[in-house]
Amino acid sequence: MVRLIDVAKRCGVSVATVSKALSDKKDIGEETKEQIRRVCDEMGYLPNSSARALRLNRTYNLGVLLMMEDRSGLTHAYFSPLIEAFRAYADQCGYDTTFISKGRDASMSYLERARYRGVDGVLVVCADYTIPEVSELLESGIPVMTVDDYYPDPYSSVISDNAQGMRDLVDFICDRGHSRIAYIYGHNTEVTRNRIDAFYKTLQKRGIIAPDYYVRSGEFRNPDLSHDVTMELLDLYVRPTCIIYPDDFSAMGGLNAIKERGFRIPEDISIAGYDGAYISQILEPKLTTIRQDAPKIGRVAAQKLIGRIENPKESGTEKILVRGELLEGSSVGIIEK
Repeated sequence: MVRLIDVAKRCGVSVATVSKALSDKKDIGEETKEQIRRVCDEMGYLPNSSARALRLNRTYNLGVLLMMEDRSGLTHAYFSPLIEAFRAYADQCGYDTTFISKGRDASMSYLERARYRGVDGVLVVCADYTIPEVSELLESGIPVMTVDDYYPDPYSSVISDNAQGMRDLVDFICDRGHSRIAYIYGHNTEVTRNRIDAFYKTLQKRGIIAPDYYVRSGEFRNPDLSHDVTMELLDLYVRPTCIIYPDDFSAMGGLNAIKERGFRIPEDISIAGYDGAYISQILEPKLTTIRQDAPKIGRVAAQKLIGRIENPKESGTEKILVRGELLEGSSVGIIEK
């Protein structure tokens, strides 16, 4: 292994000079810095991460706390590209990424795992903020960014604009002549509450009243439950002409239920999803949905978290909304008036 002293001997300078050059100190000339960096590359010298951490009081390591109720983890169609974009941006900035979710050693709290890993900051994804361990981490003083849900000040969040997404989706459905619109919503989270509120308000502006029996409780990523709730909606004396699902994966259960009843989509009944998962666009018919910009959310979260780490005095609290995109698909038909 190439040592600092080996680089110093090759360059004909002191170890202190090499150390200062690699730390970009101002009392070392640019030509000397260039020479030392070139020699480091030629010799394959890699700075010791522990020494760098002690010198800079920074580990260049970011923690990710991922809490998924369905245990889908990195297979989740929405969170997987989000976390990958976060990791890629962090890597470009010289930061490693470490998961601090509980593994084999469940005795350590999230904060203890973060400190054990020596992370400079933490991205909190899809967490249950009512859990004391999560609150402990957020209130520890470690720089934190959250995604997918709001947390009270002074914590910053990057969130998909769920309210605007639902407005865009409902407006599109109404523009195609629908007034009997049902909505199967997901778990009771801030995301769901924002979508439900936007659903009702958008219909109200259109002069449309959604009866309570058209708005049903479901779960995210649960096609079996969506299948059963869809069956109930199809049994109504006046059934809806369009059903909105909490996500594209859940919409698969609704699609199966509709086909089991012998109905055609969209000729007999229309459906719409949410998320813009890849599978939704290779179905027949192609699903009408909102594609959330997960990669942008991940990049912005990494950018903001690194900014809070490197410039703590300049980083205020932010709530950043990232707008999604309506994918019209072909699963919402036109109602002739």
